[in-house]
Amino acid sequence: MPPAATAGRVREALSAATDAFEAAGVDTSRLDAELLLAEATGCNRTELAAEPEAPVDSQAARRFGDMVRRRIRREPVAYILGRRGFRNIDLAVDPRALIPRPESELLVEIAVELEPASVLDVGTGSGAIALAVADELPDCDIVATDTSDQALELARENADRLGLADRVTFESGTVPAERRFDLVLANLPYVREGDLAGLEPEIRDYEPRQAVVAGAEGLEAIAVVAAAAYASLTETGALAFEVGAGQAGAVAELLVDLGFTQVEGRQDLAGIPRVVLGRMGL
Repeated sequence: MPPAATAGRVREALSAATDAFEAAGVDTSRLDAELLLAEATGCNRTELAAEPEAPVDSQAARRFGDMVRRRIRREPVAYILGRRGFRNIDLAVDPRALIPRPESELLVEIAVELEPASVLDVGTGSGAIALAVADELPDCDIVATDTSDQALELARENADRLGLADRVTFESGTVPAERRFDLVLANLPYVREGDLAGLEPEIRDYEPRQAVVAGAEGLEAIAVVAAAAYASLTETGALAFEVGAGQAGAVAELLVDLGFTQVEGRQDLAGIPRVVLGRMGL
């Protein structure tokens, strides 16, 4: 058989893509180039690094070229790949829902720490938090809600693919009426309307606006859900919100005003207060 047609080598493909991404303003140019070339070739990043002179066949080169053009337009890598890792699970992701962030794993850590019998995940999006909790707390009863039907569709697809469909109940809305939970987790929109234009294009132009922007102050969604969530808690229940930079103090005051007796913050890996946790009397 004749040798397969090639379109350059790994080193050349990575260099060209990295240069193009840098010119487009991408901060993680080399990493993104490696992730996309690995996807296009079916290799992993370690294999690419070990064989920089390996040829890239023409079909892989076409796939890579298509992905590079999308990334130059600042489409998020997770949407291009169609997946994102979160805790111990891999999630399908697309523009129907926000891309799961590492910071949101703090909410799962709180669930693992508290070991509640029941959890409500408000604003579930792709289902990341609810499904991660289901994966790590097999005896926990979990309800996940969202106001977006498209997001709920994606979350159910992820639950089916992960074999967790029987572990999580997905419902439209926010806080179900006449239900009680030991723990409520919420990653809600918290960006101010006026700040949207200044966000990275990956967020501003591609992720669903309703999952990003809360309103003029940035705390509108949190304030509404906090009151309903407080009323839904068991006597020793807890409520945890993911918040934006600089919002932890205001959200902590909100929880104190609602009646939580213990309120604390949790920092992300950058040292930014990212989660506010309120607990009922113990």
